[in-house]
Amino acid sequence: MASEKVIAHKSGLVTEIAEKMQASVGTIIVDYRGLTVEEVTELRKQLRDAGVEFKVYKNGLLRRAAAQNGLEGLDEVFTGPTAVAFSNEDVVAPAKILNTFSKDHKALELKGGIIEGKVSSLEDVKALAELPSREGLLSMLLSVLQAPIRGLAVATNAIAEQKEEQTA
Repeated sequence: MASEKVIAHKSGLVTEIAEKMQASVGTIIVDYRGLTVEEVTELRKQLRDAGVEFKVYKNGLLRRAAAQNGLEGLDEVFTGPTAVAFSNEDVVAPAKILNTFSKDHKALELKGGIIEGKVSSLEDVKALAELPSREGLLSMLLSVLQAPIRGLAVATNAIAEQKEEQTA
């Protein structure tokens, strides 16, 4: 009787994790072994402030959830103490926060992830972490769009000044 409850509970957890993996645009998998309670608390706060959920799950449950979603190649990252960061909105935020935190806290080790439904290697996650934020990308785009307009304004002003000089 008790084992049936345990199996039902685990099955529910696998379904919950699988749903989170599907809904997430950026899922980053880390080994948090060696972090102090204070460091984990600070990391959770940074992630929560960015709208990222950070959970610790048993590797067996993670493997089953990944298999349920048809995600292959994650078995090697689901070893040792494993925590997962899920972001449903910003694909870059969890990678950026965790990568930056791991530079200051060597105990945090990035292992891999799932980016927009595709299994991603550690190198992919680190490359994603190095991208500018969404706001930074929008700022760059705005600068690129403003350059031709600025050039047109300068040219128009130069022509107007030239005509004023000719009439003077």
